[in-house]
Amino acid sequence: MSEVFDFFSRPENLEQLTPPRMRFRILTPLPIAMQRGATIAYALRVRGFPVRWLTEIECWNPPYEFVDVQAKGPYRLWRHTHRFSEAGGGTSIVDHVDYELPFGALGRLVNRLQVARDLSQIFDYRGQRVQALLS
Repeated sequence: MSEVFDFFSRPENLEQLTPPRMRFRILTPLPIAMQRGATIAYALRVRGFPVRWLTEIECWNPPYEFVDVQAKGPYRLWRHTHRFSEAGGGTSIVDHVDYELPFGALGRLVNRLQVARDLSQIFDYRGQRVQALLS
């Protein structure tokens, strides 16, 4: 379990877990000391549009859990909890994301029409990559 947590706790590994079409890259100089309060700046593309994103580590509880929250970026709210536990001789990884788009009713409509589907595809890709890289 600690090896899997270690992989996820190194921000430079995020690029391997993100679909290539998103052109994900970390802007914060590496290495990044992961701990509560650490911030990480990213650049990526969402449906072709450039996006800058800054996250902060809100909770750091190795090797069981960490939480990143958006400090600046495209969402009104983004809180991503990563949980790790031993299961069946391996490691169970559970991602839970609370998010909300800006712009009220329009944001909710865009979420229903596109964003929820995009996020599902991103996390499906992530799951496949985790299997390929850590199995």
